[in-house]
Amino acid sequence: MTQITLSAEVQSEHMGLRLDQTLAELFPDYSRSRLKTWIEGDCVKVNGIISNIPRAKVYGGEQIDIIVEIEDENRFEAEDLALNIVYEDEHILVINKPKNFVVHPGAGNPKGTVLNALLYHYPEIAEVPRAGIVHRLDKDTTGLMVVAKTIPAQTQLVRELQKRNITREYEAIAYGIMTKGGTVDQPMARHTTKRTHMAVHPMGKPAVTHYRIMERFRNYTRLRLRLETGRTHQIRVHMAHIAHPLLGDQTYGGRPRPPKNASEDFMAVLRTFKRQALHAVMLRLNHPITGELMEWYAPLPDDFVELVEALKADYLLHKDDLDY
Repeated sequence: MTQITLSAEVQSEHMGLRLDQTLAELFPDYSRSRLKTWIEGDCVKVNGIISNIPRAKVYGGEQIDIIVEIEDENRFEAEDLALNIVYEDEHILVINKPKNFVVHPGAGNPKGTVLNALLYHYPEIAEVPRAGIVHRLDKDTTGLMVVAKTIPAQTQLVRELQKRNITREYEAIAYGIMTKGGTVDQPMARHTTKRTHMAVHPMGKPAVTHYRIMERFRNYTRLRLRLETGRTHQIRVHMAHIAHPLLGDQTYGGRPRPPKNASEDFMAVLRTFKRQALHAVMLRLNHPITGELMEWYAPLPDDFVELVEALKADYLLHKDDLDY
């Protein structure tokens, strides 16, 4: 067992919510039932005072501290899986995750994950909740992730993430010809009938995605996106919501839709690109221990580069026929 401390400040958006509801939003990696048990077990302090009533209301600005003991992550198997490490020191590491690599074990993926790899390469990370994983990427989304190697580093990174002080930018290919950038500010929740899907929902958690146009092709647009919040599948759901799902995202409507008179070479690239076209290209944060502002970039993976080149070639071949 390992004693951990979780800390966060209640945001104005939580005003009027129950304490257990608020904790579920502040600490999404823990189940509602576990958080309720911690509240009732006198493990939760609000402004330094124990609060053991789950239905107690919050008003915004309160300091939440939870001190509990949890099982070490060594209940998961350590596996000798390669990690592409972009940066490392004694407190954190930043990895460039490839496609087809699940971050955390779960239903259908008990091993073969980033967490299993972390346990192998850094055995001491078993003492850190979730083996130091601060935020996740979907299985087939590539790019940058930060991992905490110590509990103090993780506590601070989670706090910074909650305060929206960590900048994460992505590149994506969206379906359709977009004419300008913008912001999608739509709350999100679990889909009411498809429990593995997320959806825009008026009673969901706040979710904000900013996007700008990098390049336009026939039928597709290359985007740079910045997350203000970090909900599950946020970019994928938000882009589908504005009728521009990501290329290759069959979960949210991004089935290949080739333009007219596309060449066989271009069609072959579309057919072989079997994932959502989404890559975490930039990560910026203040180091959790030193406070130094740090920034990393990850180049596009080979399959994404091939896709962009095919889109450009198709555009050049037909540009004289376009009316934009």
